[in-house]
Amino acid sequence: QVGLVESGGGLVQPGGSLRLSCRNSGLIFKIYDMGWYRQAPGKQRELVATITETGSTNYADSVKGRFTVSRDNAKKTVYLQMNSLKPEDTAVYYCNADTQRTIMSARIQTWGQGTQVTVSS
Repeated sequence: QVGLVESGGGLVQPGGSLRLSCRNSGLIFKIYDMGWYRQAPGKQRELVATITETGSTNYADSVKGRFTVSRDNAKKTVYLQMNSLKPEDTAVYYCNADTQRTIMSARIQTWGQGTQVTVSS
């Protein structure tokens, strides 16, 4: 069964940095696009950043220049380096992956359990 395991969240002061990681924990044939989304209290889940299997990236305007998404295909892991964090970045961050379990399987969207990021002094 495909599972995404996130780590790296926590409490950080404004201006600080955090690095989130998300690895695939199960057997998988292929992972296509991977990315990060976030959901703040009382708000809808929103896209933060995505990365294709060939490394093309896309960012929300609110994080451009501050966050960097990367991936290690051999480790089936995606990362989110977050710098110059602001209080408005406070949210639960979710990892997402477009996956194919076997060569015969349909592609499905898989989500991690979420990791809390709190930016506060």
